[in-house]
Amino acid sequence: MEQITELLDGPSLNRAVTRIAHEIIERNKGIDEVILVGIKTRGAYLAKRLAERITTIEGKAIRTGELDITLYRDDLSTKHVNEQAQVQQVDINYQLKNQKIVLVDDVLYTGRTVRAALDAIMDLGRPSQIQLAVLIDRGHRELPIRADYVGKNIPTAGHERIVVNLVEVDGQDLVTIHKED
Repeated sequence: MEQITELLDGPSLNRAVTRIAHEIIERNKGIDEVILVGIKTRGAYLAKRLAERITTIEGKAIRTGELDITLYRDDLSTKHVNEQAQVQQVDINYQLKNQKIVLVDDVLYTGRTVRAALDAIMDLGRPSQIQLAVLIDRGHRELPIRADYVGKNIPTAGHERIVVNLVEVDGQDLVTIHKED
């Protein structure tokens, strides 16, 4: 039997996004050289939410883009990791050279999705810096990758799953952990 535990409800998720937005602004001393790049699907929606918050705080729009990376999900223990991730679509309408890129994703697990996104970004140009913002960091890294901005650290066992639901995709904002009994 599967046990489901709520980790973040809608208001908690929104507070985490707001906090990350403030941290991005503070660390980068504004947003003039910053581009938010969401990793599809949920990372892209989180990047849009961050952009809205940052625009409200700073009074001006921040540039955004999206990466669509095909990869077996590392957070599902029943699937194997696809070592050769492929970038399917890039929607970034800005020069990346000498810009600060903030990659945005929902869950950081093994780091393989982020590695694929880093490869894609580097193929598009040479940014001055690449930072990583994630809603959930669940541990279990297989690559030396860490997030610069984290909504919530959730230590997990390998057999557990983190499920992020967003209004834009799933009809509600909710983060849960699924455990097999």
